[in-house]
Order: sequence, then C-alpha cells, then structure tokens
Amino acid sequence: MTSVQFSDLKLIEPLQKALVESGYTSATPIQAAAIPQLLEGRDLLGVAQTGTGKTAAFALPILQRLIQNQKKVESKHTRVLVLTPTRELAVQIHESFQTYGKNLHLKSTVIFGGVSQFHQVKSIVHGVDVLVATPGRLLDLINQRHITLRSLEVFVLDEADRMLDMGFIHDIKKIIKMLPQKRQSLFFSATMPPDIQDLANQLLHEPIKVEVTPVSSTAEKIQQSVMYVERKNKKDLLRHVLKNKDLKKVIVFTRTKHGANQVSEVLEKNGIYSAAIHGNKSQGARQRALDSFKKGTIRVLVATDIAARGIDVDGITHVINYELPNIAESYVHRIGRTARAGAEGIAISFCDEEERAYLKDIQKLTGQGIPLDTNQPYHSMSVQNAQPLSKGKAKALIDSRLGRPSKGRHQKNRRFGGPKKASQSQSTTKKQS
Repeated sequence: MTSVQFSDLKLIEPLQKALVESGYTSATPIQAAAIPQLLEGRDLLGVAQTGTGKTAAFALPILQRLIQNQKKVESKHTRVLVLTPTRELAVQIHESFQTYGKNLHLKSTVIFGGVSQFHQVKSIVHGVDVLVATPGRLLDLINQRHITLRSLEVFVLDEADRMLDMGFIHDIKKIIKMLPQKRQSLFFSATMPPDIQDLANQLLHEPIKVEVTPVSSTAEKIQQSVMYVERKNKKDLLRHVLKNKDLKKVIVFTRTKHGANQVSEVLEKNGIYSAAIHGNKSQGARQRALDSFKKGTIRVLVATDIAARGIDVDGITHVINYELPNIAESYVHRIGRTARAGAEGIAISFCDEEERAYLKDIQKLTGQGIPLDTNQPYHSMSVQNAQPLSKGKAKALIDSRLGRPSKGRHQKNRRFGGPKKASQSQSTTKKQS
C-alpha cells in the first residue's frame, strides 16, 4: 500500500514547512484518514492508541482552521480546548502545537494541577487560540472566573477511556455542559467501553469514524519475548539484561509506585542512570525525569501505567515489563511506547509464578503467543512448569505481598463479624492459594 505524503493533504505552506523542518514526510494511517475530514469541519471519533500519530492528526487541521479564520481572542477566552488526562500528555500536546504552528504566530498555553496556578492564569488573561488542559485544573480556573469557554470553536477530548479509568468522567460531563452548541468536536479513545460510547454519542454530531490499531493487537514491528524468573531474582535479571548496550533508551514498567522507586534505586546503585515517574512524584520531578529521558541524560525510565500513558518519546528501543500488568489491555499500551512512527522495537516481559495468569490473559487478548526466552542466567523451570493460578488467586497473592487488603471473601467476613485477626485471614489465603 502506497503511503500518503503530507504534501498530498492540502495543508497550508507554513504547516508543510514546519513538518519538513521536523523531519516528517509520510502521514500515518490516522493522519491520512482524519486530516481531510477535519479540514472540512467534520466531527471525528478516533479509536486509536498513543503512538499512532493522533496528536498531529488533530493539531494540524486545527491550526489551519485558526489561521484561515483569524480573529482577535477576547480576554480569558480560548478558541480551541484540548482536554487530556495527565500533566505529561498535556505538556507534550502543547509542545506539538508549538512545533507545528511555529510559523503561524498563534498563541497557545497549557494548564494542569500540581503546581501554582499563578503563571497559568497569567498566560490566559489576554486570551489564547489553543488551550491544552487537564480536567481538574480547568474546572478550578473556570470556577474562579479566570477562563470562559463561551467563544470555543473546537473541542478535543483525548484519551477518553483513560479519563474514565482515572475518575474524571464527572468533570468531563460538567465541562461539556459549558461548551457552545455550535462547535467542532473531536473524540479520541483507545478502547470504547459502553460508558465511553455513550459519552461520544452525546458529544459528537454525525462524526466520521477513524479506527486504527485495535487495543487487542500489538504492533507488528515489536519483537516480544517473555522470561520466566523467580520473583526474588527479578532485580538481578534486570541488571543482566541492561548490560546489553543495545538497550539504549528503555522504559521499565512496574505495577506500583513503591516498586518503581525500588527498581530505580537498584539501577542507580549499579551505575545505570535512571529515574522513576509516578503519581506521587511532584510535577517538577516528573517533568525533569521526562526531559532527562528525552535528552538521553538517563538511559532508563521506570514508570507505572498511569504515569506512562501518553508519554510520547521518540527512539525508545526497549520496553521491559518488570512486573506484568493485571489488566491485559495495559500490556498493549505499555509495549506501544516502542516501535513508534514505523520504527522497530523490543518488548521483554519478566514473569514469575504468580503472574502466569496475567500472561495467559495477555496472550488471549492479543491472539498470539509470546516467545519464551530461556537464554538468560535466571531462567526458572519451576515457573515454566507451574500451572497458572486463577487470576483472582494471583491478585490475592500479589495484594498480600504489597500489604493491600483482600477484596475477596475474607474482607466481607471481617465486615460482618467474621475472622478479625490478620494472621488468621492471611493463613486462610495461603491455604487456598
């Protein structure tokens, strides 16, 4: 199939120039499908993950619309609102608008929580063409009358399913009620559960639907493997794998914030430059870690799922699942950090005995087996030969290791006068497992 060139997409010369200067010539499938429709003013439903090029797919036609219909923006108003779930993704989208629009003299800004609002309020006081925001901070500033959406022309809701996962759905609905009836709306989500489909139906008017890389599929250019290892040996295996200098820019995934900190500390002690990124880190620390990773100052970024969703860094060579996710879809999102924009990438997963159920779920979702790599010094035959636990038992074991309360039968018994001693409950769990 012949690839579509940006020069074929009727984008104005200043945008074409910015694309050439950034080294972009060929459009990704979502860009080729979405840009012509958005230039015509259509609403759009995009079913797409990060890494498919969706930011450029909406940023380019929005910038063209703004410059072809130039108008003075009133104080505290914005012509475009892009709503996204995380600070990191908001910053990256804002940077993309600046990159593509550098020849257009349009004003954009980004607002998010976790930092002082002073400079953010100052940046919008005279009005902006493009506002990129996270829901909580946007509502705060609207309620304080620092921002109004009355003049909005284009609304973009990005990562809608992640908004739902993170508990933002009520904030989103409040914001939608404030939007003008006459507007262009763009809606992006990697998955379309019923709640998200209902939201899309409320928001969009006769949308064009563009669907690329379904969540159950993994990128063809990602070389995947799994290594069976005892849990106690995972840190040693990670050090061993990272001795290979071909692993130039690596994201290591853990399930918990504490686990991310621990892994990063071990790597630092072994002379491997790394940083952890998760929800408990301050915005400044997260941004510094991300900037260092982009520049190559650190080789390894250790991340949890929520912190890493939406991180769009070029040239990631490897993804290592230090701990397998307990939600199979998260595996697809994780390994999608590599092999972006047509590049190749490698995904390595460590699997201990209690994670075999998660591995089984992942292979069922993706419809493909993950090749086993036994060419490593910590290969465990006991893990290889173990029968997978049920997913519920695996989660209970992992929760007990992390000190989390069980959500199963024993928690219910305690609530209604059942076993009260922690040791009694733990011993029962062990017997069942």
